[in-house]
Formats: sequence, C-alpha cells, structure tokens
Amino acid sequence: MTTATQSWILQGSRTFYKAGFALFLLGFASFSLIYCVQPLLPEFTKSFHIGASSSSLALSLTTGFLAVSILLSSAFSQALGRKGLMFCSMAIAALLNLACAFAPNWNSLLVLRAIEGFILGGVPAVAMAWIAEEIHPENLSKTMGLYIGGTAFGGMMGRVGMGLLTEYFSWRMALGILGILCLICAIIFYFLLPQSKNFVAKKGINFKFHLTAWHSHLTSVPLFKTYCLGFLLTSIFVALFNYITFRFSEAPYSLSQTQVSLIFLSYSFGILSSSLAGQIAQRIGTKPTLYLGFILMLFGSLITLLSSLFWIILGVGIITTGFFISHAMASSRVSMSAKTNKGHATSLYLLFYYLGSSIVGSFIGLFWQYGGWNAVVGATSVLVFGAFFLISSTKR
Repeated sequence: MTTATQSWILQGSRTFYKAGFALFLLGFASFSLIYCVQPLLPEFTKSFHIGASSSSLALSLTTGFLAVSILLSSAFSQALGRKGLMFCSMAIAALLNLACAFAPNWNSLLVLRAIEGFILGGVPAVAMAWIAEEIHPENLSKTMGLYIGGTAFGGMMGRVGMGLLTEYFSWRMALGILGILCLICAIIFYFLLPQSKNFVAKKGINFKFHLTAWHSHLTSVPLFKTYCLGFLLTSIFVALFNYITFRFSEAPYSLSQTQVSLIFLSYSFGILSSSLAGQIAQRIGTKPTLYLGFILMLFGSLITLLSSLFWIILGVGIITTGFFISHAMASSRVSMSAKTNKGHATSLYLLFYYLGSSIVGSFIGLFWQYGGWNAVVGATSVLVFGAFFLISSTKR
C-alpha cells in the first residue's frame, strides 16, 4: 500500500463528497435489504402459520450467512478489487430481494433470504476496508460515521417502507419494490465511488496468507475485545427490535402494520448520533464514548418497561442513539487498531457483529414466548453489563 500523502482522499475535495454519497447509498441499500423483513415478522406468522421464534429466521438466516460470507469476501476482494465486489454484491442481492416477492412457501423464502445474506457479505467489510485505505486518517471517523449513517437510514426506510407498503398492498409487493430501488442505488454507487488508489489487487487467492492475517487479528487482545463488543451490540439491538414489533401488534396496543413500522423512524436518531460520535470521542475519548453508547441502550430498554406508548417510543429512540454511537466507535477502533490487513480486521469485527444478530436475535425469541417483554429486557440488560466489563478492561 502506498503511503504517499497525496494518495489520500481529503475532506473538502469533490472526490471526498462523491465518495461520501456513494458510501451512503451503499449503506442504505445493503442495510435496507438485510433488515426489511424485521417489521414483517408478525405478518409472516399469519401468512405461513408459524411462531414468533420461527419467523425471526427470515432475518437471522440472512445475518448468519452474511457473517460467514464476510470472511470470504475479504479474501476475494484482495483478488477482485474493492469496488467491483461491492457493486456486484449489492446488485445481485437486490435481484434476490425481488425474487423473495414470488416465494411460493416459507422454506423457499428462507432459502432466498439465506442466499441474499451470503451475497451481501461482499459489502460491509469491504466498505470499511475501502474507507480505512482511501480516506485520510484525520477524516476516518467522520467518513465511517457517514457510511454508518447510511446504514441507519437504510435500516429505517427499509423497515418503515415495508410496513407502509404491506398495509396498503402486500408484503410481497413491498419486497419487490425495495429490490428495484436498491438495484438503482447499486448503479449510482458504481459511477460515483472513486477507484482505489491505495490498494493493489493480488493475483489468485493465497489461503495461507488469509488464515495468517485472521489469526494475527484474533490473537490481538484489544481487537478481540472489540470484536466481542460488536457481538454484544447487535445481539442487544436486534433482539429488542425483533420482539417489540410483536409487543406492539398484540393487546393492549394492537397497532396496525403501518403504526408498528413507524417505530423504526427512531433510526433517524441513529443517523445523527453516528455522525456525531466522532466529535464526541474527540472531546471525551473513545472509551468514555463507548460507555455512553451502552449506558443509553440500557437506560432506553428499561424505559420500555413502562406501559405508556409515549415512554416506550422514547425508550426505543434512546436505544437507537446509544447503539449507533457505540457501533461507530467500535468500527473506528478496529480500523485504527489494525496496522496491517485492515480488510481482514474489519471482516472479523463484522463476523462477530452479525453472528450476534443471528444467534441471539433468534434465541431471545424464547424469552419472548415464555416471559414476554420483561424477559427480553432482562436478557439484553445482562448483555449490556457484559459489554461494560469488556470496555473497562481496555486501555483506551
């Protein structure tokens, strides 16, 4: 990798803003495709006559296969290049989402969602590696925040859009429309993102090289702790959002599909907080900012124990704010801690991140089925204290 100063993309340049918008679209499309089924989980239980824990597989399988494929994509991107892999992944995933609209039964829908997750593995780790390689280190946190802001916007609009379209049309129509929209985003992304200057593709795939790189990062104590934080982050966040849709759908609230989906407008707090996380860290430091994020998640989840709809919605907004602050900090910490093979470092972070979503997201469905919302909050609160322990044991 070249280290020449002129090779960095600097804030204020036209290239910087083009790259920022392209990454925003990338985050929007990929995360709207991943999480678009979350508000549809109660709808799936009705359409396919399945339980709440089973319906969560439409999301958990996607994130599970995504986690596995992230490792492979970080290796293949060394040979194929960053930009091309991200574009192909996003475009194919959009077409698969369109195919989900025509799934004849529950099993075929799950298969399509699993493949979609596997294909989308070419986006998150490679995007974070591209940012770490091409953006000037002084602007790294801000650019990472912009990308994560795009993921927040995609997560929000994908969920809200699904709810609105499902109520007035059907969940099949909703998935199809989103697939077409994300395909358009993929094309715009391809024409806007600058070509890599600090990355040279390698011929062939050297598996020994990749295994050595992954091993070196996993045996780095600071990096491993950050990976575990990523696991806990998404475990808490996805579990809370998965089952609050069921809470709102049932008595005493009995909200409509559109009303339930509007809760995901809280992601607007994530767009703002992820962008501001870097500025907060500059003032108080990375470690206190991580604490702040998890404290907000715990506080927000406790507020949702109240019966008032107003307080529950406020609690969800606080949870979302805390999540994106911590996620932006953890992501930046990986990029700054890994001195070499940054693509491998970020792929491991995202492997842990999505495994948390996949494993714990479905497992906590058992808490919902047997203990209700109080049990869900109790289980996720234990995970927050696990995160406190990890943060306290880090140096910075």
